[in-house]
Amino acid sequence: MKSLPSLVALLLAATLLAPARQAAASDEDGWHRVIGILQYLEADYPAAIESQSEEEMEEQRAFIAEALAGVRELGAAAASTLPKLEAVKATIEKGEDPDGVSKACGELIEQLATLGGVVRSPRHPPDLARGSELYAQLCATCHAADGSADVPIAATMSPPPANFHDDGIMGGLSPYKAFNTIGFGVPGTAMPGFPSLSEADRWSVAFFVHTLRQPLCKGRAPRLSLRELAASSDDALAAGHGADALACLRREMPRVDPASSLLSARTGVKEALRMAESGDPVGARKRLIDAYLSAVEPVELLIQTHDRTLVQKIEATFLAIRVDLERDGEEAQRLGRELIELLDRAEEVTIPASASVAFWGALVVILREGFEAMIVIAALLAVLKRMKQPAHAKVVHAGWASALLLGAIGFVLGGKLLARFNPELVEGVAALIAVAMLVYHTIWLSARAHVAEYMRELREKMEGALGRGSAWGLFVIAFTAVLRESLEVVLFLQGLSVDSPAGVAWGSVAGLVVLLVLVVFVNRVGYKLPMKALFRGSTVILFATAVVLLGKGIHALQIVGIVPLRPAPLFTIDLLGIYPDAVSAGAQVCLAVSPLLWWLLRRMTGRRTEEPAAV
Repeated sequence: MKSLPSLVALLLAATLLAPARQAAASDEDGWHRVIGILQYLEADYPAAIESQSEEEMEEQRAFIAEALAGVRELGAAAASTLPKLEAVKATIEKGEDPDGVSKACGELIEQLATLGGVVRSPRHPPDLARGSELYAQLCATCHAADGSADVPIAATMSPPPANFHDDGIMGGLSPYKAFNTIGFGVPGTAMPGFPSLSEADRWSVAFFVHTLRQPLCKGRAPRLSLRELAASSDDALAAGHGADALACLRREMPRVDPASSLLSARTGVKEALRMAESGDPVGARKRLIDAYLSAVEPVELLIQTHDRTLVQKIEATFLAIRVDLERDGEEAQRLGRELIELLDRAEEVTIPASASVAFWGALVVILREGFEAMIVIAALLAVLKRMKQPAHAKVVHAGWASALLLGAIGFVLGGKLLARFNPELVEGVAALIAVAMLVYHTIWLSARAHVAEYMRELREKMEGALGRGSAWGLFVIAFTAVLRESLEVVLFLQGLSVDSPAGVAWGSVAGLVVLLVLVVFVNRVGYKLPMKALFRGSTVILFATAVVLLGKGIHALQIVGIVPLRPAPLFTIDLLGIYPDAVSAGAQVCLAVSPLLWWLLRRMTGRRTEEPAAV
């Protein structure tokens, strides 16, 4: 969805709605465990051969045996790797070809990650403060508070605990390898596994461990994705970006990582498809919704800044799979493959853009959203000027000014407030509230357009009862029209600012200047409109907005699974809130034709009233 709720509706909905659902627990542990064992073999087998230690060779044989057992437990999904694993086992049993074994293990790691849809990076930026807390509770006893392993108990262990300040250990250790070690431990050593830790907590500890030997960050870290940071050892990062950048790379987490979120979405889709294939369509449907809300929704605006059509295709395919799961599930696997391809494309298009792209993106979004709000405000001001009610114009100005102020506050606070709630659910409720307000106000305008006596009443009553009632309505319409657009602009610009904050800043200034010129022009033209045309035009604008928001609101509730989906052979026109669904389109048609039905009903009623008089 592209429209954002007004803050009024958000606060109302927040009292009724639960916080955004968390991502479902991952079922990847078996895959992670096997990959972790192969990581040890990849790094340690050549060293074991060089040492000529029978004890170390026995450890390597135990590792490959455990890897084989783990792959067999994974079942048919990993069966294609068994021949290569058997060949590696035979080579290790003979104690030969260290380089070949290391290379083969690396290839098996990549193959298993692909087969299992394994996400080898955090789904969200790790919490280093949380990692520090867990390290103190679970790790400091053996590894020491500073990571040096300089504690009395270390002397009683063979092999001793790892020293996280040792270049030989940390230089080749990636956070992903540490993640697997934390989860499953190291067989044959005193290092236990902590499988009860959540995935997020394991990542937080794994990334925190890599900060222990690093000085404070001075400067700015190169821009890397969480996937690159998780998969790279310190040596690899230093070689690629310079030793001076290492401290910042390890201590400063990326603010936004669409690649990681999209990897999480891809994993969720694959899990949902596996559940569907095993005969659990209800669970598959829930997992699919979780994948969209927890992994696609957070980066949707960023993808949209690069390719709006791609976002629409991703959303439509998610919904198509859900519909198929509610029926017979025959097309779910094919649609799932298409969806994964779309997610892969989305990852490609979120490559950082230039300042010029950010500039024009910011300018266009401010003009587009600002002009939509401007039309409604200009119509209201024009009506009041023709009705000679300048006091009410102050109410309208207060409405849009308040909305801009709250939009600015929203920009300062960022997306933290909205992130606490399910965006699609809040948006759906907010849109339906806005529909009710807009329909009410179009009735108000329409009634005034057809009652000639009303103009005399306004001149006589001035600040009469009707004036007091309409003042609140005018304030709400002005406030919601501008705030809805300003909040959308705020979050949209936050997505663009990831690419180029300076480009966004200059684009926003340019957009506001152009918009100001358009406001002056439209207001002047609006004031010259004939009264009858003004009333009718205002009515049409507001009522059409209500029809559009009705479609968008229902569509948002369908995404979170509250309103059912009923596919229909229609085109997707997001700007008009039109989607290939009978429920949302049907509701829009009913609302759109309601004025005609109301007119016919009044005409028929009028005829029946006149008939007795004619007899």
